[in-house]
Amino acid sequence: MASPVPLSDASDPRLADYIRLTDVRLRRSLEAPRGLFVAEGEKVIRRAITAGYPVRSLLITEDRLAAAADLAASCEGPVYLVSPEVARDLTGYQVHRGALASMQRLPLPSVTEVTGRARRIVVLEDIVDHTNVGAIFRCVAALGFDAVVLAPRCADPLYRRAVRVSMGAVFAVPYARLDDWRQGLGGLRAAGFRLLALTPAADAVPLGEALADGRVPPDSRVALLLGAEGDGLSARWRDQADLSVRIPMSRGVDSLNVASAAAIACYLLATWPG
Repeated sequence: MASPVPLSDASDPRLADYIRLTDVRLRRSLEAPRGLFVAEGEKVIRRAITAGYPVRSLLITEDRLAAAADLAASCEGPVYLVSPEVARDLTGYQVHRGALASMQRLPLPSVTEVTGRARRIVVLEDIVDHTNVGAIFRCVAALGFDAVVLAPRCADPLYRRAVRVSMGAVFAVPYARLDDWRQGLGGLRAAGFRLLALTPAADAVPLGEALADGRVPPDSRVALLLGAEGDGLSARWRDQADLSVRIPMSRGVDSLNVASAAAIACYLLATWPG
C-alpha cells in the first residue's frame, strides 16, 4: 500500500466520490452511473471488503488514522487523509466514524438466482426510506431468511444510510430487483412461493393463526410481502397474494413502522416449523 495522501481541499477531484453524501437526489444520479457506493465506518467497510466489493478509495480523517492503520494498510485503492473539517465540507455532515470507503458495485444477480434454493424470502414493494430498507435487511440476516427481492422503485440497499443502519447486513443477504412490478409476483408464485401480504387491514388473518391452522402449510416456500411507508402494499399486490396476514394490535394502535412489522413477522416465520 502507498502512503496515505494528505488532501486539504474538499473540491479536489480525487475526492469526487464522496461529495455531498447527504444529498439523496445527487447521490442517486452519481452512484449508479459510476457503479459505486459509499461504506461508512471501519466495521462496515471491512464487511464490504470481505463480501468481495473492490475498494475504489479510502477516506480517513486525521484523528482516526492511528486507529484505522490496519484497514488503510490492507486497502488496495488510494488512501486519502483529510482533516475533520475538510471531511465535513466535502460530505455535508460530521464524519464521526472517521472512515469512508468508495466501493465498486458488483453485478446484481437475477431474481431466479437469489431465490432458486430459498425457502423464506422478503419482498419489498416501493419502500423508499433507506433507514427502513437497512433495518429490514438486518432483520432478514439476523433471523435467517434467505434473500430479499425488491420492486423496481424500492430504495437502493447500497445507499450509505441503508448500509450503515443494516450494519453491513446488505452485504450478507442475497438480493435482486424485479424487472416488472405488475407481473413480478407471478414469477415467484410459479417458482412455488406462497405469497403472504403483510397488512394492518382488519380483514387480514393474524399471522400466528395462519401458521397454526395450516393456512400456510408447514412445507411452504414463503415470500413475505412488505409495502411502502404510509400506504402499505398496493391493492394490486394484495390481490395477487395468496393470503393477507396481519400482526394483531391493541390500545388503539393501527399499525407499526414497516421495519418493526418486518422484525415481528420474520421472527414468527423463522420460528415456525415450516
